[in-house]
Amino acid sequence: MEQLKTIGRELAMGSQGGFGQSKEFLDLVKSIGEARSKAEEERIVLHEIETLKRRLAEPDIPKRKMKEYLIRLVYVEMLGHNASFAYIHAVKMTHDDNLVLKRTGYLAVSLFLNDDHDLIILIVNTIQKDLKSDNYLVVCTALNAVCKLINDETVPAVLPQVVELLAHQKEAVRKKAIMALHRFYQKSPSSVSHLVSNFRKRLCDNDPGVMGATLCPLFDLITIDVNTYKDLVVSFVSILKQVAERRLPKTYDYHQLPAPFIQIRLLKILAMLGSGDKQASEKMYMVVSDIFKKCDSTSNIGNAVLYECICCVSAIHLNPKLLDQAAQVISRFLKSDSHNLKYMGIDALGRLIKISPEIAEQHQLAVIDCLEDPDDTLKRKTFELLYKMTKSSNVEVIVDRMISYMISINDNHYKTYIASRCVELAEQFAPSNQWFIQTMNKVFEHAGDLVNVKVAHNLMKLIAEGFGEDDDTADSQLRSSAVESYLLIIGEPKLPSVFLQVICWVLGEYGTADGKYSASYITGKLCDVAEAYSNDETVKAYAVTAIMKIYAFEISARRKVDMLPECQSLVEELSASHSTDLQQRAYELQAVIGIDAHAIESIMPSDASCEDIEIDKNLSFLDGYVQQAIVKGAQPYISENERTGMLNINNFRNQDQPEALSHSLRFEAYELPKPLVPSRVPPAAVASSTELVPVPEPYYARETHQAASLPSVSEAGSSELKLRLDGVQKKWGRPTYSSSASSTSTSSSHKTTNGVTQVDGVSTSNSKGRDTYDSRKPSVEISPEKQKLASSLFGGSSRTEKRASSGNHKVSKAAEKSHVGKAAGAHSDVVVEKINREPTPDLLDFSDSAVTSTAPSVDPFQQLEGLLDQTEATSTMNNGAAGASRTPEIMGLYADSAVSGLSSSAANRDEFNLASELSNAARTSQVGVSQLNKGPNPKDSLEKDALVRQMGVNPTSQNPNLFKDLLG
Repeated sequence: MEQLKTIGRELAMGSQGGFGQSKEFLDLVKSIGEARSKAEEERIVLHEIETLKRRLAEPDIPKRKMKEYLIRLVYVEMLGHNASFAYIHAVKMTHDDNLVLKRTGYLAVSLFLNDDHDLIILIVNTIQKDLKSDNYLVVCTALNAVCKLINDETVPAVLPQVVELLAHQKEAVRKKAIMALHRFYQKSPSSVSHLVSNFRKRLCDNDPGVMGATLCPLFDLITIDVNTYKDLVVSFVSILKQVAERRLPKTYDYHQLPAPFIQIRLLKILAMLGSGDKQASEKMYMVVSDIFKKCDSTSNIGNAVLYECICCVSAIHLNPKLLDQAAQVISRFLKSDSHNLKYMGIDALGRLIKISPEIAEQHQLAVIDCLEDPDDTLKRKTFELLYKMTKSSNVEVIVDRMISYMISINDNHYKTYIASRCVELAEQFAPSNQWFIQTMNKVFEHAGDLVNVKVAHNLMKLIAEGFGEDDDTADSQLRSSAVESYLLIIGEPKLPSVFLQVICWVLGEYGTADGKYSASYITGKLCDVAEAYSNDETVKAYAVTAIMKIYAFEISARRKVDMLPECQSLVEELSASHSTDLQQRAYELQAVIGIDAHAIESIMPSDASCEDIEIDKNLSFLDGYVQQAIVKGAQPYISENERTGMLNINNFRNQDQPEALSHSLRFEAYELPKPLVPSRVPPAAVASSTELVPVPEPYYARETHQAASLPSVSEAGSSELKLRLDGVQKKWGRPTYSSSASSTSTSSSHKTTNGVTQVDGVSTSNSKGRDTYDSRKPSVEISPEKQKLASSLFGGSSRTEKRASSGNHKVSKAAEKSHVGKAAGAHSDVVVEKINREPTPDLLDFSDSAVTSTAPSVDPFQQLEGLLDQTEATSTMNNGAAGASRTPEIMGLYADSAVSGLSSSAANRDEFNLASELSNAARTSQVGVSQLNKGPNPKDSLEKDALVRQMGVNPTSQNPNLFKDLLG
């Protein structure tokens, strides 16, 4: 009896050919289904994995058992556990000649492996063999695996066999071959681009299944290139007509509807082909109208086909008869008790509004019912419909409804979406300036920091530029209303940061523009904001800048400026802030207060926030100054490309021990001092004035030989010889920081527009064909509130009245003030150019001749491009004498880094007079040395080298231009 139960359970699990499942597998499925917790399920699965590992390690496993183990492993993987230890067994099972085992192996492999797994290469040969099999079931199994496992690299290996199968005698094989080619096109379009014509041929296949499979790749191809497939309109219409007339076999019916999924796919294709093409659309009118008439609306699949028909009507060229039929279907959808059908009706109504805005008025009460429905999804879809049908007569009601709904929900993502929609509608259809400002205040107040920063920037830009009309009075009223509303709101607690930024900017720009509020009152409010939100550095920065603008405008108006005590304390606090941005703004405020009125008008003109600033990137206004400086002996500017070329000369590398030139931090330890070894090079070797002194160490000797073989700097294209400091680490003195030119980037924010074009039109449809919601609804008394809401949403003029988009704002006012911005930019550019034109200082000049009791004529530390102040420069100059006496000894240790190929002309030496003084001091200190032997003797060089390396001075690069004249 128990055995019969087991056989019954195996048959219930779908056993095939005697390969039923064992009791262990059935118990596994049962125990997992009855598990009461995730931990218990984990324990059962882990125990199963250990059992399967042990079973698979046994020798000579029967095929029936292996098949069951793989199915159990598939179950393990489906539960999220790793079964990679058995992947190779699934690959092996695909090689079996038994069809059931082969199908089990392909199924397991398709579920286990992805298309870039390493084991895929082991299956390609098996797939190629199975695609040529005489058994069409084996071929279908291989085609199923091809769609899952073949990647773009292995497509060429199986593509020829798949193409041959398009002409197979079995329709199932042809269908799966089409699906495989479609998959290849999705993975690697270039590999099958020459086979696209096969899809056209298979569209005329005798089997409806093959034809239906061909519609999927053709849909993808038409989506990319519509014009190429315009000639297929007649074929698609003919196929759709045959399907609608039930000429396909009964096996393709679904809920008594003929091939509904083929109809839906064909309607999608026709919608793309007929969009914007009247001639192609005329060929579709008849068949779409027939589907409207014949389609059954009592089933979900029938409603799906009708919905797709409405989408097709809204996409192709307008036809009044089809429009009436679509309106009738929408009316049935909206009157249904099903929320799903109402959702479809609202969505379809939104599509038809684009081509016929008056259709919504027929269903206004149904739309209001959906708006008040407790279903949140339906309510959101209705808001999208209201957004599309907004005009100046109903914008107030729609936006107020949206804001009320935004306040009631907790979904931050959708709250952000609703806020952006409200902003767009307010910008385009605002009936008055006061309403616009109040609406924006509500959005910022309730949406908080969820509002996109671009919305805040767009609002500031809109207030600055106005609504695009040539009416300065209206713009002034807009700004005055904004200032008044913000002064009322600014005292409320916990305002969003983005909203506070807008408030501070508006008060700074237009707080005192109309003269209604004094500067002290506005600055006091801004100081309160900075104090209340002391943890928000961005808000404090906006507040300080707004205060600076107000004082600047007061000074430019020749009015007396009295800084409030709280404002002074705020500036003092920010001057010592850890934020460099706040420090800079505080110092700028202090500097602006001390400037005269004429300069303020040039630096910060009133109401010029939207003026375009012209930037002279070449700084041509400094050409005269540069020429004067060059005449007086200043060094000409060397471009970055030339500097990079000179750096390439310094890239010396030893082939045996290569070392890349790097300016980054180095973390390796300093080298240990090298032991003294006898010199292998005669100390009295004769060297020319441009050669290096040989060094005893063989490594140094190779470096010297390599350096001596380089060409001169003048041959390398350098226009001038100068000390090269790149790559040399400064191991002594105070740390300094090099200044880098900063570039300012201007960011412009663009307003989002509604994007919905509402076309005025008069309905030409037959009044009898339109059954409105009121005529079909039972006689139920409508509440006065609902009637009033309907008249607000759908009543009034149907003519669309849009305000001009903020992107088409009027041109910037006060064109005569444009020279003010130029002058301010020129003043700042002169300062930058003065700093950049300073010659490069000589950091290595420590000779006695450069230090005197008075200031030297050429002090290198005064030319550090503004990095050292006057006090530091003076102290460094006075302390230079102490270090100068030791300088020749330290610098003489690296005489091997000079280049023998440098030019020895007298003109070049005159340019290096500072280095020449060093060389004279070095030659004078060496008494008894022959004139032909320049530099220290080898023994002293090694001793000094060891001494300096102990001090931590270890040059990181070879510089051929250092100490040329010092060592001859």
